[in-house]
Amino acid sequence: MESESFMDTNDPFAATYPAPTATRPLLGLTVLVVEDSRYACEAMRLLCLRSGARIRRADCIRSARRHLQVYRPSVVVVDMGLPDGNGADLITELAQVEAEKSVILATSADDTLVAEAMAAGAQGFLSKPITSLAVFQQMVLAALPADRQPPGLRAIIDEQVSPDQIAYHDDINYAAELLDNLPNDKALDYIAQFLSGVARSVEDERMEQAAYALARRRAAGEAAISETAQIAGLIQQRLATKIAI
Repeated sequence: MESESFMDTNDPFAATYPAPTATRPLLGLTVLVVEDSRYACEAMRLLCLRSGARIRRADCIRSARRHLQVYRPSVVVVDMGLPDGNGADLITELAQVEAEKSVILATSADDTLVAEAMAAGAQGFLSKPITSLAVFQQMVLAALPADRQPPGLRAIIDEQVSPDQIAYHDDINYAAELLDNLPNDKALDYIAQFLSGVARSVEDERMEQAAYALARRRAAGEAAISETAQIAGLIQQRLATKIAI
């Protein structure tokens, strides 16, 4: 049956779940979130929890491929900027699979990547920060086949999720570790992209502006010593104050 490809029949950890309902429209689905940010992943966890979906996380393309060798998730949400490559490449791989297709959604804080994500095969684009339950549910349901839709009318709950700030602390600590390892140019590009996204999600304007400044200097092919130092200083401030922003 066509619907079986969306029911995770190859997932060895899956249990038997009831059909979706009006209040929990994603019941029975598994969402694989390919996301390097703990904060963004925590937001997705809360959205899935409110919607009835199970969630699994991969923090890079390599990890996602390991997941996909074991089971086929109903939905895959792919961040466009990952530590080991462009999320668009993973989206292309998923879109080319002929059997057991998953719904593919792209996500990024950079809305200029929408065209690239859709060209790669994404069926929707979630702009960070992803906090709206209604937007998340509508995006997933719009891409599902008709027989996977919840029966009857569905109340649209415009709830906003609020991840714990400690998740942002984890992201800042991750960025600190990257900087401590004497990053090369490619790593600096990744750090700028990573921090701009997570800072925007938590409305940390100083960090976001510093990350964009680093990205602009790198894009111009110029040395970014002062911008990198500013990023490092802001990181240490947030680690010392437990992100009192």
